[in-house]
Amino acid sequence: MDNSTAVDHRRSRPRVGHIQFLNCLPLYWGLARTGALLDFELSKDTPERLSEQLVRGDLDIAPVTLVEFLRNADDLVAFPDLAVGCDGPVMSCVIVSQVPLEQLDKARVALGSTSRTSVRLAQLLLAEQYGVRPDYYTCPPDLGVMMQEADAAVLIGDAALRAALHDAPRLGLEVHDLGQMWKQWTGLPFVFAVWATRKDYLAREPGVVKKAHEAFLTSRDLSLEEVGKVAEQAARWEVFDAELLERYFTTLDFRFGPEQLAGVREFARRTGPTTGFPADVTVELLG
Repeated sequence: MDNSTAVDHRRSRPRVGHIQFLNCLPLYWGLARTGALLDFELSKDTPERLSEQLVRGDLDIAPVTLVEFLRNADDLVAFPDLAVGCDGPVMSCVIVSQVPLEQLDKARVALGSTSRTSVRLAQLLLAEQYGVRPDYYTCPPDLGVMMQEADAAVLIGDAALRAALHDAPRLGLEVHDLGQMWKQWTGLPFVFAVWATRKDYLAREPGVVKKAHEAFLTSRDLSLEEVGKVAEQAARWEVFDAELLERYFTTLDFRFGPEQLAGVREFARRTGPTTGFPADVTVELLG
C-alpha cells in the first residue's frame, strides 16, 4: 500500500463522539476488547458539546442528548437498540433538596449542568407532578456551594452519583431520582441520550455506519457480560468501589426498543412545544 492510499484510509475513519461520564463506559469498554476502537477517530467531551459537534457536522456519529436529537431530528438518524436511559431509577440524574419538593415554588433551584434533557425532565416533573415553578439558575456542579445559595439542585452524571451517594446523606439532604420519578408518573422508561449519525454522512457511508452500529452493540453486550470486570477496572480511578459501579452499570438501560421509543414520544408530547420541536416529532431509526 503506498502512502497516499494509507492517508485516504485514515481520513475515511468515522469521527465518533464519546461521553466522558461513567454511564457510557460499558458502551466503549468492549470496543477496546474487540479492536473496533481502532476503526474510529474518537473525540471525548461532555454530552452537550458532543451534541453540538454532531449537529454542526464536526462529528459523523455520536451520542446526542435527547432534546438536541429531537430538535435536529430532520438531519439525524438514531441507532436502534442503543441509548443511555433507565427503566426506573437511574442513580445519576437527581434532584437534591433541603425541603420537600412541593415547597419549591419560587424557591432557588441550582442547575449543575447545561444538559437540556435532564433540566427539562426536572422542570417538567416539578411543574406537573408537584405544581411548583422554582427560580432556576445554572452553576458548577458542587453540591456544597449550591446548597449555600439554593434550596435544591439538579445534578447529572458522575457529579450526581457523588452527591447522591456521598454528600447528600452526609449533609442530611433529600435525594430524588429523576428516572424513578418519571417511571412512577408515566409507567415508561426514560432515554437521556441516543446514538445517531448525520443523514448526509449515512448517505455517503452506509457501510461504515452499519459497522459502527454493530460494533457498539457488540461492545455493549460484551461489557454487560463482563460487567464485574468493567466495574473493577473503573473503580481503580474512581471514588466509587467496584460493587457500587456494577450496581450502577446494571441499573442503567442501554436499550432503545419500542418501550424506550414510547418514553421518547411521551417526553416529546409533553415538552416539545416549549422546548423547540414538534410534539409529534418523527424519530427516524437506522434501517
